[in-house]
Amino acid sequence: MIKKISFLILVNALILSNECLGQKSTFNQKYTYKSGDFNGIGKWYMGREIAHVMGYQGISWLERSEREKEENVTKLIQNMDIKPNDIIADIGAGSGYHVFRMSPLAKNGLVYAIDIQVEMLNTVERFKELNKISNVKTILGDEKNINLPKHSVDKILMVDVYHEFNFPVEMIASIRNALRPNGQLFLIEYRGEDLNVPIKKIHKMTEKQSIMEMETAGFIFKKNINNLPWQHCMVFEK
Repeated sequence: MIKKISFLILVNALILSNECLGQKSTFNQKYTYKSGDFNGIGKWYMGREIAHVMGYQGISWLERSEREKEENVTKLIQNMDIKPNDIIADIGAGSGYHVFRMSPLAKNGLVYAIDIQVEMLNTVERFKELNKISNVKTILGDEKNINLPKHSVDKILMVDVYHEFNFPVEMIASIRNALRPNGQLFLIEYRGEDLNVPIKKIHKMTEKQSIMEMETAGFIFKKNINNLPWQHCMVFEK
């Protein structure tokens, strides 16, 4: 009889253990891993393969003279309706191309230039010091956190960078945490639906995919401002 009871206790323990393992496995399945595009990292989220991050060696491409014509950055900045007191974060700021176009508009506010590459932030710092710009602050982020306090910014800009996040779930949670109530997220991505946009497929995103991922993270889709040559200008609210 004692042996039978011991056996039942062991079986129940194994069942509970397997249930716990099963729950842990399900949680970890937010990301999957398989081979895909040559320019991808083999890691997938919600059916989308994550692209390799563009290194600081690509600064010259970020600062190319054709960029205004190809992307109409002036119009993008107008879309953001920046107020003088706005606190703004540019995630994946790179060399500061957008940062220094936003900072004069937020003259009484602040623009955070956030990147995971020190070399990019050094470029921003050099330009900032050379031009004596006082309302730009560089922040070194990491792959899971933008390193900003809770409810600290009014607007967040991400230009052609979200699709390169190695940990999109964690990063978007960090971004949402940093936004103030009713804060706005401007997600700019090359249009994945448009075959005429001369960008590699893995470095594009469709509106449908973008909305699905942002809504999963707790954002509300407000509108897609379709006035840029190659990119979606999608606006989400917290």
